[in-house]
Amino acid sequence: MPGWFVLRARRHAERITGLDDAELASFGRRARDLVAAVTEVTGAPATYLMVFGENHPHFHALITARDEQVPADRRSGDILRLRTERADPEAAARLVPAVRRAYEQLAGSGTCPLPA
Repeated sequence: MPGWFVLRARRHAERITGLDDAELASFGRRARDLVAAVTEVTGAPATYLMVFGENHPHFHALITARDEQVPADRRSGDILRLRTERADPEAAARLVPAVRRAYEQLAGSGTCPLPA
């Protein structure tokens, strides 16, 4: 999906509780900076950070940009229904370089332009 990214721990941990303090701090900074980068590049009015653990036994977070065209019945948790309705791998791949540049700039500066 365009504007959807997966952020995962480098080593195997089944839940966020499986991360040590340093990993948790790193994951938090990376999640913050990736959400900011995705929001900046897509211009999305909302970007979600979702964590599930039922289908894949490895801790990861799904970051999803929600644009203005997403109807009310596909917002919040219901945005996951768009996986089959709006899948566009080519459009998603085209966003990667811009999100990477924005992420590197944000992560390198150590600041987040979005309010906490």
